[in-house]
Amino acid sequence: MIFSWKRNLIVLWIGVFFCSTAYSVSIPFMPIFLSTDLGITDHLELWSGFAFGITFLASALISPFWGSLADKYGRKPMLIRSGYSLAALYALTYFIHDPYLFLLLRIFQGLLAGYVPASIALVATNTPEEKSGYALGIMATAGATGGIVGPLIGGTVSHLWGNREAFLFSAAIVLISALIATWLVQEQSFNRSAKRSPIREDLRLAFSNRQFVTLLALVSLGTFSVMILEPLLTVYVMKLGVQQGEASLKSGIIFSAVGIATLLAAPRWGKIGNKIGFSKVLFIGLLGGGIGNLLQFFVTHYVQFGILRFVYGLFFAGVYPSLNALIVKMTDPSFRGRAFSLNQSATQLATMLGPIIGGMLGGWIPIRWVFLINGTMLLIAAVLIKRKRLDETVARQSSQLGG
Repeated sequence: MIFSWKRNLIVLWIGVFFCSTAYSVSIPFMPIFLSTDLGITDHLELWSGFAFGITFLASALISPFWGSLADKYGRKPMLIRSGYSLAALYALTYFIHDPYLFLLLRIFQGLLAGYVPASIALVATNTPEEKSGYALGIMATAGATGGIVGPLIGGTVSHLWGNREAFLFSAAIVLISALIATWLVQEQSFNRSAKRSPIREDLRLAFSNRQFVTLLALVSLGTFSVMILEPLLTVYVMKLGVQQGEASLKSGIIFSAVGIATLLAAPRWGKIGNKIGFSKVLFIGLLGGGIGNLLQFFVTHYVQFGILRFVYGLFFAGVYPSLNALIVKMTDPSFRGRAFSLNQSATQLATMLGPIIGGMLGGWIPIRWVFLINGTMLLIAAVLIKRKRLDETVARQSSQLGG
């Protein structure tokens, strides 16, 4: 069969969409599940935070190992492993009645995850160089779409059948991702004869590439800047005059604004990056994201807030496709699986730390000041990118890698 990168892109987009949807179906209702189904009445916030964060910590720690296996045996086996494992774990959660067993399953969900980074790595390594920005921009919309659709499905399932049944629904959805990986994903001939390198050697090699380390730091910062607001947005909406009874609906709409903006803008940023350079798009995304956060400091009405979140999303949508494309250009093809797994580790650590620090800051200072801090961080990152002349480094390293 003739290899088609476009067919692969469509198939993997669908796989990541279902995987992201499965995750977001049940996550918003985790505190309710802990309280009503598992009997947690004391320290519910602590249990919820721990159950949320421990998965990302486990995933961050194990990702380099899976990346090493991906570079040795291929990315498709990692998709299959992750898809079926997560389907089984979601299904098992349906039968859990002990909160400690629930935490154990959450740990295993982190340890056996990896569908999304393996998909991105597969797209990055099996797409023509001149089309990689567009393809990675398209892939960025898959997770955003799943993040929008998932809570809507989860809310419907939870309302009609119950919180516990939402996990069964997640299992069924992620099983589709696994079946897609098994039967429809193609990976060009993969050399499995090479010796798998030790993880310590992989880390040494990664950190010897200073530009790659810079990209990992930017991945962490970008994710942190999103997740630091996660526990604060609903509270901020209420402070802008929304009644408590309407807060969930209107916060959900405002949450979705960034996802919708990403859907619209990410593929276009990918195409623009191929023309003007991904470091320029990264600079624009960070600059727009920083200014967007600063402007949110001044809003006085939730409609203003929603509009600004959408505009912020249009700019920030260029950040992740650019970072992924730059990782491709700055790493050797034989190291790509490990590179994207380290990228996943950076993302997961920031995902874990962001809500914790955001919650702490929200308790110490007015929430609007968190937007000011967040915007300043992104602006500083944009200035540093500009001063590092990343374009010149990318061109030099791409020519050294034969790109």
